[in-house]
Amino acid sequence: MIKLDKIIKIYNPKKANEYEALHGVSCEISDGEMVAIIGKSGAGKSTLLHILACIDSYQSGEYTIDGTLVKNLSEGQYAKIRNEKIGIVMQDFALVEDFSALENVLIPLDFAKKKIKNKKGKALEALKAVGMGDLSKKPCNKLSGGQKQRVAIARAIVNEPAMILADEPTGALDTKTSAEIMELFKRLNKEGKTVVIVTHDPKVAEQCSRVIEVSDGKII
Repeated sequence: MIKLDKIIKIYNPKKANEYEALHGVSCEISDGEMVAIIGKSGAGKSTLLHILACIDSYQSGEYTIDGTLVKNLSEGQYAKIRNEKIGIVMQDFALVEDFSALENVLIPLDFAKKKIKNKKGKALEALKAVGMGDLSKKPCNKLSGGQKQRVAIARAIVNEPAMILADEPTGALDTKTSAEIMELFKRLNKEGKTVVIVTHDPKVAEQCSRVIEVSDGKII
């Protein structure tokens, strides 16, 4: 389970352009849930997701993952959680375009703290799981948007994280491809993964088991 308790996030603190993005946000997400985070642009959705992903810090409040208080972790422990417990999928895919699909999926395995046998085989299995096994050697700059998102999802799941966090994963895709990507997320959720999706799209949100709405830095 992940739990946020009265999280406050301030950008540029004590400067003229100081901005409080999250105002005492509290929520819980249970293991195995599929949750949508919705809200208007600038509401604080992505900031919330970045805190959940351990990408961004916060000024006050408490964030716990499986009972572990995140703010008490060392930098090494922080990186280990990001690499092993959390898989992240971005709207712009965040792939190394000149690398093949396989080389992109290998990246988190190369950064893993734990020893992993047969990294290439593990990466290929992740690509097969998202329907990209036959295109593993193809450079990402030769793939379609939907194929790139599948590679990004394979990269997110290759370390077998308990939680997948996705920031507008269908935002750059057409309707048909968006539906295919959502089916993939739903399948991963049925396999036991906790899935959290930031989205503007009501059709994406309605496919999740629960919706969290963010407005002006607060959950409403």
